[in-house]
Amino acid sequence: MPADATTFAPLVLSDRINAMQESQTIAMAKKARALAAEGVDVISLSFGEPDFQTPQYIKDAAKKALDEGYTFYTPVPGYPELRQAICDKFERDNQLSYAPENIVVSTGAKQALANAVLSLVNPGDEVIVFAPYWVSYEEMVKLAEGTTITLMGTLENDFKVTAQELEAAITPRTRLIMYSSPCNPTGSVFSRAELGAIAEVVARHPQVHVLADEIYEYINFVGEHASLAQFAAVKDRVITVNGFSKGYAMTGWRVGYLAARKEIAAACEKMQSQITSATCSIAQRAALAALQGGRSSADEMVAAYRRRRDLVLELVKDIPGFRTPTPSGAFYIFPDVTGYFGKATPTGEVISSAADLALFMLNDAHVAAVDGGAFGAPNCIRFSTAAADEKLREAFIRIKNSLTKLQ
Repeated sequence: MPADATTFAPLVLSDRINAMQESQTIAMAKKARALAAEGVDVISLSFGEPDFQTPQYIKDAAKKALDEGYTFYTPVPGYPELRQAICDKFERDNQLSYAPENIVVSTGAKQALANAVLSLVNPGDEVIVFAPYWVSYEEMVKLAEGTTITLMGTLENDFKVTAQELEAAITPRTRLIMYSSPCNPTGSVFSRAELGAIAEVVARHPQVHVLADEIYEYINFVGEHASLAQFAAVKDRVITVNGFSKGYAMTGWRVGYLAARKEIAAACEKMQSQITSATCSIAQRAALAALQGGRSSADEMVAAYRRRRDLVLELVKDIPGFRTPTPSGAFYIFPDVTGYFGKATPTGEVISSAADLALFMLNDAHVAAVDGGAFGAPNCIRFSTAAADEKLREAFIRIKNSLTKLQ
């Protein structure tokens, strides 16, 4: 070996990171970008991102914040006036009374969820996750060294878990329940009656807390949004997470929040103080303006999402083998695609899973979607409908033509 040669010990990463999966929505987006970089015309329906610009009044508030010198650290849980505005929002929209001490503003709703999981779950604790679920829930539980108990809703019940199913899954080791409504990836929405039945179950198990992800609250096609925290018997054991990315088209601003009893909020603040501290001061001022501006911009986007949902549901009627419930919220469709399992591509590869089918559609139709295995539902594929009408039409025409090649 030459005298100047340097040797290195083999790199050993932590068990924690080795056990964690990459977000499959991000992984599919990477594949789509790689194809696009080769000059392929890829239509991406993989990301859950509004295609609308952030409303101008919110952008103007950010510019004003810069001019007014909001460029310093903020309190870890967020500006007091933003937390108060979030309390006002809960009172107005959800009939829930909170004080600023109950609110923690984070760098996106994802951090709020992670803060809560890491603050409540000990190694070995069981976390019941309603499936299909958002891709990061299970990985957050892994990070906390908890045990995920997946509870799958049936397609016949719009993928919603029932109170009876929940009751049967709770054990003395159950610490936390996680779900979203409106749901990513299914678009299902729990009614007030359904949540009331779930609240009755939770009330009988005082060691159990609930993490309710309501990031799609404003994108609701069935009217009233119900929150589990509205049921007094369980309010102190519900952590409600929300944010600005979906309802206000503010994905890149990275502002989310949670509301919880003050001891849980303080724990989440403590966790956040050692990881990121407060989120961006400018983004917080923009978020404050968003809340002060009301819901009119969100309502305009919802009208477009409803139209796109109906368009896509009409298009998929012409695709045999897709079993597609009608989403009640969010901006996805989540068809069961098992009708294509066992079929072969023109080059002889057998489609044995939704992952195989999603990859075939990417390579043949040049449409990116995310297989349902990432959401705990390996028989399904998630398509985002947060794209322009003409893109959606073209995408599903391509998909229909490609799927006719499977024999």
